[in-house]
Amino acid sequence: CEKNSGECRAGRPCLQFGGHRRCLLKSRYDTSLVPGNRRMNDPENPYERPSKSQRKRDVHALQDLGASLVDLNDDQLAQFDLPERLLEAIGEAQRIRNFEGRRRQMQFIGKLMRDIDPAPIRARLDIITGAARESTVLQHRIERWRDRLLDDDEALGQFADEYPQTDLQHLRSLIASVKKDRANARPPKKYRELFRAVRGMVDATAEPDPES
Repeated sequence: CEKNSGECRAGRPCLQFGGHRRCLLKSRYDTSLVPGNRRMNDPENPYERPSKSQRKRDVHALQDLGASLVDLNDDQLAQFDLPERLLEAIGEAQRIRNFEGRRRQMQFIGKLMRDIDPAPIRARLDIITGAARESTVLQHRIERWRDRLLDDDEALGQFADEYPQTDLQHLRSLIASVKKDRANARPPKKYRELFRAVRGMVDATAEPDPES
């Protein structure tokens, strides 16, 4: 060790033993002496491995994400860039009706998803579910207009004000047919036809809700 120095020529720390100074050797098992390195149990270590409970939560999150994919139809799944093996596993899960068999298949899907980035999948799912919510809102709006047209004589004029291209004669004829079918306990064929007619006039629009 260098005299009047706390380090030896190799840059390692020195300790005083009686009348001699000895260079402290690094243990090959103790990486904490390497400059810039931190022990794995250091709370400030950004590279510390996740806990067992965190890993378990991550696995369950991937399984839940896989379950969301299984609930989609073929057209929706085509919007994802998924590995062929995962797509086959999803298709198999959709065909399984046995509870235990489906549970094992969902675990397998979760395992396959560990090899892909879940972020783009979650982003695309958000878009799809958002579109589904909008579709549900539009469906309910059409149903409310249909029911108002049948129950309120003034609703037809209000509907025409909201949708100037309305075929009033056609709607008036359908409304009369639905009421006649109801009075005679006939199948609701005209009722469904009225719904389709209303939907054709308000589909994919942002017109005001009739209950607002």
